Amino acid sequence: MTTAPEPVPGQFSLVLHTHLPWLAHHGRWPVGEEWLYQSWAAAYLPLMRVLRTLAAEGRRGLLTLGMTPVVTAQLDDPYCLDGMHRWLANWQLRALEAANLHTPTGAADGTATTPEALRQFGIREYDEAGRALEDFTTLWRHGASPLLRGLIEAGTVELLGGPLAHPFQPLLNPRLREFALREGLADARARFAHTPAGIWAPECAYAPGMEHGYAAAGVGHFMVDGPSLHGDTALGRPVGESNVVAFGRDLQVSYRVWSPKSGYPGHAAYRDFHTYDHVTGLKPARVTGRNVTSENKAPYDPARADRAIDTHVADFVDVVRQRLISESERIGRPAHVVAAFDTELFGHWWYEGPIWLERLMRALPEAGVRVGTLSDALAGGFVGTPVELPPSSWGSGKDWQVWAGEKVADFVALNAEVVDTALTTVDKALAQSGTAPSRDFVADQLLRETLLTVSSDWPFMVSKDSAADYARYRAHLHAHATREIADALAGGRRPAAERLAQDWNRADGLFGALDARRLPR
Repeated sequence: MTTAPEPVPGQFSLVLHTHLPWLAHHGRWPVGEEWLYQSWAAAYLPLMRVLRTLAAEGRRGLLTLGMTPVVTAQLDDPYCLDGMHRWLANWQLRALEAANLHTPTGAADGTATTPEALRQFGIREYDEAGRALEDFTTLWRHGASPLLRGLIEAGTVELLGGPLAHPFQPLLNPRLREFALREGLADARARFAHTPAGIWAPECAYAPGMEHGYAAAGVGHFMVDGPSLHGDTALGRPVGESNVVAFGRDLQVSYRVWSPKSGYPGHAAYRDFHTYDHVTGLKPARVTGRNVTSENKAPYDPARADRAIDTHVADFVDVVRQRLISESERIGRPAHVVAAFDTELFGHWWYEGPIWLERLMRALPEAGVRVGTLSDALAGGFVGTPVELPPSSWGSGKDWQVWAGEKVADFVALNAEVVDTALTTVDKALAQSGTAPSRDFVADQLLRETLLTVSSDWPFMVSKDSAADYARYRAHLHAHATREIADALAGGRRPAAERLAQDWNRADGLFGALDARRLPR
């Protein structure tokens, strides 16, 4: 008979941030809808399976799940649902091709792309694709919202919301910033019958004074990165003179899983994200070693990976226990430890991530660790004294350089020009319509295209040199849409503006409830 570990003081919270830019109708591969479908298949489907499994075990308060309005819009969109179903079927066909492969590939013996290694991998992948297809056709028929709503209502997860289209808020015109946040919260309420009490601020970006906008919108807590709290993340902290609480990501704990230089996903046993079989498009190799070239990677071995998962679950549980003990001793009261990650890490970037999560959420309570959401932390009194936050983000340097640095100065200028054009045009259009009871479809589409222009994803991708050409194309495409609709309206060509708005809406018809009449005057 084993003795249960001594409970440790405080609470641990796992926070996930789920986000992709609007990709529907804007390219397929290598950047575009393929990015959406890969993330959906590899991360969102298995994560939902894990959460439903744990919920069925009666577990509550498992994690705090940020869902940006732009990603939930895609996970509910009929066009995207149809595209995802086709993608999953194609995945199964590619796996079947691998399982029946007889053509020599020229790979060296013992590597992942020999015919025999690919056949064995294809058999497993075919079964996995079939399971995903069954999940999707039986559970996702009406999109992600019904599934998430059930988990929220059961208390399994706490939902974090956010502003429409994920803008970098500190650089955004205050009127559009307020509009995007309020509409984002309303979007969540429409999808989940639940208004989030907290948000994941895009890029964890903060500028002094933003807490007042949060309070006015009904937001009670938000996430920042650890350095924003000067590294002291042991408690949530009210910001300034407000009652809005900032929770900081504990970098010491979070970086144990994933950091810019290290973390569990780089272990030799795990599936290698970057190595493809170019015949089937599958990923049949394990990491093998940091300096091993793709063509020399060893075949993926599920049993080897499974042992590594258990090792890393045990390691992380120990890290969390020790951190809670040491932080509680340091502050003289029970501490709060927050580990926060992009959701897409779990499954998309790190194939074994969802299994690791499932085992972790069972192992932590068994090890005497109290697990809860950010709302649980507030209710449990894990709040310290007020703090003044500096301008900050969770990007490189923990400042604004990724979104406002020299490499993306043109984005800053473009966004300011487009936003000014849009607000001026919408103001005039609404003034002309007076107190008309009906919405202005043209003004609505103007704001849609403007919000897509100022998405934080585009400067991020340029600063990180990740599909930079695509990012510039997308930003300028939506800026062009905004300008030409605005020009038609400003020139008194209302019918032309309506045709343009309808045409752009075919590609960018997200946020159907967006109403320009709610733009702050």
